[in-house]
Amino acid sequence: MVNRLADAASPYLLQPADNPADWWERSPEAFEEARRRHVPVLLAVG
Repeated sequence: MVNRLADAASPYLLQPADNPADWWERSPEAFEEARRRHVPVLLAVG
């Protein structure tokens, strides 16, 4: 699995960087991938 948060600038986004979930930063590419795969987007707004 790709760790897309390992290089995040935000300390908040770095917290789950080692989590086995397929995390993405909010970006047009993330939403396009969700559309392509027909999966929901879950947002963390902490």
